[in-house]
Amino acid sequence: MIRIRQIKIEVQKDSTENLHKKVRERLKIKENAIQNIMIHKKSIDARKKQQIYYVYEVDVILKQEKDYQLKKEENIFWVEEQQEKKLNRGSQPLESEIYIIGSGPAGLFAAYILSKYGYHPIILERGKDMQQRIEDVNTFWNTGMLKEESNVQFGLGGAGTFSDGKLNTQIKDKQNYKQQVLEIFIENGAPKEIEYLQNPHIGTDLLREVVINIKDKIIQMGGKFLFDTKLTDLEIKDQKLEKIEINHQEWKSCSHLILAIGHSARDTFQMLYDRGLEIQSKPFAIGIRIMHPQEVINENQYGKYKDFLPNASYKLTYTTKMKRGVYSFCMCPGGYVVNASSQKNHLAINGMSNHSRDSKVANSAIVVTITKNDFGPNPLDGVTYQQELEKKTYQLANGKIPVQRWIDFQNNQKTTHINQDILQTKGSVEYQNICGLFPEYIEQSLREAIPYFGTKIKGFDNPDTILAAIESRTSSPIRIIRNTDLETNILGIYPCGEGSGYAGGIVTSAIDGIKVAEKLITTYKM
Repeated sequence: MIRIRQIKIEVQKDSTENLHKKVRERLKIKENAIQNIMIHKKSIDARKKQQIYYVYEVDVILKQEKDYQLKKEENIFWVEEQQEKKLNRGSQPLESEIYIIGSGPAGLFAAYILSKYGYHPIILERGKDMQQRIEDVNTFWNTGMLKEESNVQFGLGGAGTFSDGKLNTQIKDKQNYKQQVLEIFIENGAPKEIEYLQNPHIGTDLLREVVINIKDKIIQMGGKFLFDTKLTDLEIKDQKLEKIEINHQEWKSCSHLILAIGHSARDTFQMLYDRGLEIQSKPFAIGIRIMHPQEVINENQYGKYKDFLPNASYKLTYTTKMKRGVYSFCMCPGGYVVNASSQKNHLAINGMSNHSRDSKVANSAIVVTITKNDFGPNPLDGVTYQQELEKKTYQLANGKIPVQRWIDFQNNQKTTHINQDILQTKGSVEYQNICGLFPEYIEQSLREAIPYFGTKIKGFDNPDTILAAIESRTSSPIRIIRNTDLETNILGIYPCGEGSGYAGGIVTSAIDGIKVAEKLITTYKM
């Protein structure tokens, strides 16, 4: 088939008809010569506000391809259809079932690939299945009654289930793992557009259904899920895993364990460290969530073309005078700030959007880089650092999300009134003064960065802009060390995903889970 790049269409004239017309013009062929046109990529070129374009990259199948003479042009060329990857099973016998700890993206996709090849993994999830989890989260948001094992962090789908469901990644991907992940999502109910949009997302409402479908497909292929089932201990002999303990009650023989535990499994981090797994601390970031009218962001990004385009996002970075990084993270157009706590008497927040992104409020984390120099030399010091700030935040607002206007943050005074049109949260809020909540270097970094961001997006530092605290779970504060065979220093244990320190989002976590599954498949036979 033929791939054509750099097809530009004015956003106000975007249509399938105009796209097909452009294809015919570029190839200099008639309509009846085309068998199929498939969008490979679609992005927005908003560099010049006087005219904004959709930029397409398409694949074209002609009815008589062998007779078509392709003229030499940089942006038009032949491509081969991507063939499905086939793995050769290994020769070493498995000594026991493969257990997977966690049903977030890393765990789910590892289970999906293993099940596809007939390995029948057993997935242990400390939280609940989807419907009960949704009920528990809604109860928490409405009443403040937290269930520590069923919340925004724990349960089927992991933390990503209650998020914007972003599927973008910057990793180098010569083996097309991202495409594999997107195809599995689409096969299980995600919209086809995620395959080609520049910044694809599913949204928490659709993602829940897709995750249920993936779980059901794994079960159909022979996998097994056990909910309310937490890994609580390991039995190790001669630096090799032999058994796992479940819920402090039951021991199971286990020689191959995939750790896909997520970035909030702090009790599990401690247990693994106590049992001798090699763990290192790693940098992360901490800050606030900031809320603006979505209309303000759309106007700045798209100008007069805002009505022709989906709600806009942004990506901002700044380096302070003290050389500390500040950046936007997990920006949620048309979303909500949500209470994402998972530990009693601690408070953490996150951002979430539905597929339609229609809340009329944009929110994003604005976070400051944190390093070992800030939290200490020991492997779990970063965990303690996060916990101390979350506990302090909980105490500040009696378990509610503390919110403050930007002008009040600047003046170090408690907020007394807020524009309700730009306050969209899941979970109760309390007007507060969040000054003094952070160490001075974080607070001062925010005071420097937000006005600078106001020079990039007009109105970003409007006095009525709302800040909410605390965004503390940007990434895992640890990395569980693994070798080239993806095993820890304790043989038979395979850490993967965001919680283990090897990913930073839904897609990269899923890819890492797939890689671990492939390693097991190509090493062991059923």
